[in-house]
Amino acid sequence: MSATAGTTSPRELKAGGSLSGRVKVPGDKSISHRSLLFGAIAEGRTTIDGLLPAEDPLSTAACLRAMGVTISPIENDSIVTVEGVGLDGLQEPTEILNCGNSGTTMRLMLGLLAGRAGRHFVLDGDASLRRRPMGRVSQPLASMGADVRGRQGGSLAPLAVQGCRLKGTVIGTPVASAQVKSALLLAALTAEGATNVIEPARSRDHSERMLRAFGADLEVDGEMGRHITVRPGATLRGQDVVVPGDISSAAFWLVAGALVPGADLTIENVGLNPTRTGILEVLEQMEARIEVLNRRDVAGEPVGDLRITHGPLKPFHFGEEIMPRLVDEVPILSVAACFCE
Repeated sequence: MSATAGTTSPRELKAGGSLSGRVKVPGDKSISHRSLLFGAIAEGRTTIDGLLPAEDPLSTAACLRAMGVTISPIENDSIVTVEGVGLDGLQEPTEILNCGNSGTTMRLMLGLLAGRAGRHFVLDGDASLRRRPMGRVSQPLASMGADVRGRQGGSLAPLAVQGCRLKGTVIGTPVASAQVKSALLLAALTAEGATNVIEPARSRDHSERMLRAFGADLEVDGEMGRHITVRPGATLRGQDVVVPGDISSAAFWLVAGALVPGADLTIENVGLNPTRTGILEVLEQMEARIEVLNRRDVAGEPVGDLRITHGPLKPFHFGEEIMPRLVDEVPILSVAACFCE
């Protein structure tokens, strides 16, 4: 196409200043969901600092409020309080529990509600969520005695849950999924007898860490922590939770700090759960100038500040074994790969 008389001339983009200072990234969504859920079934008050005020955690909060849980407004830079009702204090709602577009909300709610004997619940969501498979949760729950019904044999929403007495058992999950595992652990809290969940590979362990911090009788063993046992009877107690920054969001700042000349960045309060830190392992392989400062544990989760400074990057490679700890960071690593020496 030929240029016309009205075409403007190209604009010159000048390089910006240095990239330095301290930043915070949004709170981890997985931990935000679990903070609300575990706080709701604990006894006493749970405070949550840094909860991600996104649509998915808001859907979890709305479902819990519909079952009688008092949760303060969720807004940016505000501390959220959850008044726990105890393990068996959730009320039968007068309305359908709307999970919005949140698969995490629906899957974890299935586990939470399956053992609420004598109460009936209906879970639904938007058109997209109605197409997403829930059978990988409802089917293993059925082996504990759960009554979950819906389209395609309880695989598609809307889903009706008739709360009943569950029995502890041994469950081998067909896939390594933190959501499936977490739903089973929630159901196990009120089952009769111990429940043992065995994964084919290790998945994110936020639920195990946080449930123990809240007081659950939970044991992790086996190769790579793939065997999780829950014994019912323990009382969960409200906690003060600081939701760490999402390491997937921090990855963009880390790569920027490694690439921009003169950069010196510190990303504060980043979650360092070992099931999520594949990005740090790859950056170390690239010989990026990164260090972890102020390591600490908050509600069972390891947290720290990440400092990154500019420097040359080496080529890197990784295989499928690291993908469960890295999958969200692959796009930004592709950018970094363009600048390796």
